[in-house]
Amino acid sequence: MTRWILAFFLLTGMARAEVNTEILLASKPPRTLAAFGFFEDPSALRPSKGVVGYDITAPLFSDFAEKDRFIYTPEVLDPDTDGILPFPVGSALVKTFRYGTRKVETRILIHKDTGLVGYPYLWNEDGTEAKLKLAGANLRLDTSFGMIEYRVPNFNQCGGCHTNAHGKITPIGPRPRHLAKKGQLEHLVQAGVITHVPDVIPTPDYRDNNLPLERRARSYLEANCAHCHAQGLPADTSGLYLNLEEDRPLHLGIHKKPVAAGRGSGGLLVDIDPGRPEKSILYFRMNSLDPGVMMPELGRSTLDQEGLDLIAAYIRSLDPKK
Repeated sequence: MTRWILAFFLLTGMARAEVNTEILLASKPPRTLAAFGFFEDPSALRPSKGVVGYDITAPLFSDFAEKDRFIYTPEVLDPDTDGILPFPVGSALVKTFRYGTRKVETRILIHKDTGLVGYPYLWNEDGTEAKLKLAGANLRLDTSFGMIEYRVPNFNQCGGCHTNAHGKITPIGPRPRHLAKKGQLEHLVQAGVITHVPDVIPTPDYRDNNLPLERRARSYLEANCAHCHAQGLPADTSGLYLNLEEDRPLHLGIHKKPVAAGRGSGGLLVDIDPGRPEKSILYFRMNSLDPGVMMPELGRSTLDQEGLDLIAAYIRSLDPKK
């Protein structure tokens, strides 16, 4: 009888695994990803009780990698503002990077008593186990997109992108307008992640060719650049703000001279030269693989040709007289 009851519980989900909050909030991270308990079956990325999958409308380009995203929160979140969801202590964001079925790394962002902290976990070739890799790693991967010189960020590089106006580590993607796609906000309410569906204008999906060119281009720049290039964020001093809220042409880069010239400018004069992507610093830096020139600085070792074509078309569409 006991065996039958146990089997029933397992089949109905009543005995599902749960996140280990003691390990989650410990001062030191565990050696393996499995120790957190985020997944009932880590190799299949099947989430445990309370761990909810999600997606965003406009993802950051990361060397063509696909991403599986999950939220764990011990409290239901109030999404009243359009800022980042207010993740409490004991919550975590879990993101796995993969090529097809091959998992490469899983990054975890945990809200501890001392603030948010990120950890990288590197998967073995069989995709059965992921181990902590605080030093990061450089991998050469044979993918359907060709050979990728993939970089797993080290512990300290998390702050290169995940830094807010106060210099603190912060999430980037999970804000209501980024999550507003195909009933996802309603699903997050039902799953107990957020209290209600907020009234927001969804971030455009820059991959949707049916949308106006400018909306697609601005969404792409938001996804790939605005985590630094916005007021109060790490690239504030550049004066180039690429977040969707920005509407001042000069701060969007149009006819804007760079704050500092040099190799990064490629000898060009303005961030965006309307009608001429080949004369625009923004396009020049996106089209580079030189570590001292390329933008974004982290997260890619290849060119996003579709993204480049989109931004080139956008710059060509701009009126040189405005």
